[in-house]
Amino acid sequence: MTKYLISFPSSAMSHLSDAEFERAATESHEVVREARAAGVWVFGGAIDEDQPPVLALADGTVRPGTYPESERIDGGFAILDLPDYSAALAWAARIAAACRCAQEVRVFHDDPES
Repeated sequence: MTKYLISFPSSAMSHLSDAEFERAATESHEVVREARAAGVWVFGGAIDEDQPPVLALADGTVRPGTYPESERIDGGFAILDLPDYSAALAWAARIAAACRCAQEVRVFHDDPES
């Protein structure tokens, strides 16, 4: 089994009306319940955009900000443990339909120590 990150930025849902957003939330929660029942759900949620990011530096200090390359990371994500890439694409398609927006799919490398 391999872990996959399925995600989207917050702006991907900005075209939805309030009512459509509520329907998308209901339907996406149903997909989450199905993933849990199937035993493939690892973790998921949305980035809290009210809490600004900080960097914990190698010397132990913490300062506001991000790496320039990741200045804007927001939106929702799910991590699923799946048998192969085609299964990841199938789950991403289900999430995309429920959320009414395209989903990015990325694979995690396994940590040999975990």
